[in-house]
Amino acid sequence: MAVTTLDPKTALIVIDLQKGIVSLPCAHPIGDVIQRAGALADAFRGRALPVVLVNVAGAPSGRTEQAPRAREFPAGWTDLVPELKRQREDHIVTKRTVGAFVNTDLEAWLKGEGVTQVVIAGVSTCMGVEATARHARDLGFNVTLAIDAMTDMNLDAHTNSIAHIFPRLGENGTTQDILDLLAKGSA
Repeated sequence: MAVTTLDPKTALIVIDLQKGIVSLPCAHPIGDVIQRAGALADAFRGRALPVVLVNVAGAPSGRTEQAPRAREFPAGWTDLVPELKRQREDHIVTKRTVGAFVNTDLEAWLKGEGVTQVVIAGVSTCMGVEATARHARDLGFNVTLAIDAMTDMNLDAHTNSIAHIFPRLGENGTTQDILDLLAKGSA
């Protein structure tokens, strides 16, 4: 199902488009993902809708079969990519978990802004994006996923999230679908 509407108070959440993450090999050209996420951010700001930029600066503790990539990050790792054109009014969330809601102020901030729907983009599809979408859905937000403004390090994981998980969490749409709804005044 394609995205059908955007609530009057919809926020964009961009996950982990930061220098360290985008330097890793991805399933899709990262430049295209960044360009589309930037276009969404520009369009949301142009309509005075909230933009949330998320970076990751750590990992939760606990055992996993796959070792974390790093415990300490090099200088600049968490810096958001300049193409997002960070603005003073953007809400910045630094997370240390997979999703953007756990142990952050994101839920309270969104609710304080009167947000009822979120559009999510970024990296990686099966981890940060999916975890944030699941949590947003559980919190009662309408969820839209900008499927061409995200990628993963693993194509199979990306495809599985889009084909099997996301339709159960919200609506999927392309960047252009979302931009068209914004232009029509759906949000």
